[in-house]
Amino acid sequence: MAKTKVEAEPDQPDEQLDRAIEELRGVLREEEARPDAALQSGANSSIIMTIPVDVQIILGSTEMPVSELMALQKGSTVALNRRIGEPVDVVVNGRKIARGEITVLENDPTRFGIRLTEIIAATKSA
Repeated sequence: MAKTKVEAEPDQPDEQLDRAIEELRGVLREEEARPDAALQSGANSSIIMTIPVDVQIILGSTEMPVSELMALQKGSTVALNRRIGEPVDVVVNGRKIARGEITVLENDPTRFGIRLTEIIAATKSA
């Protein structure tokens, strides 16, 4: 019965995030529409733009029994569910927002990054 209540509850994390983003966009639009917005919007936007978010690049995943997990050691190889060349997921605060391909950074060939190939449209909550 508790499971049914959780499923029916409207405040799921994705819905909460969608509502917060839409509310934030509305506030920013209102601020920009005000005559004195030129003076204040820079300050308000800079506050919002400095909020840290958790960005993850998901190369792939796998499932394995605990016995296989416990048998892993240095040098072990774990096969992922994606092949070389397939897009990787870009996840922000637990939500997939884009896909991309792995690339070597031009200004630092010792590091790699992600070239975005697809932005996933946000779904609007009802």
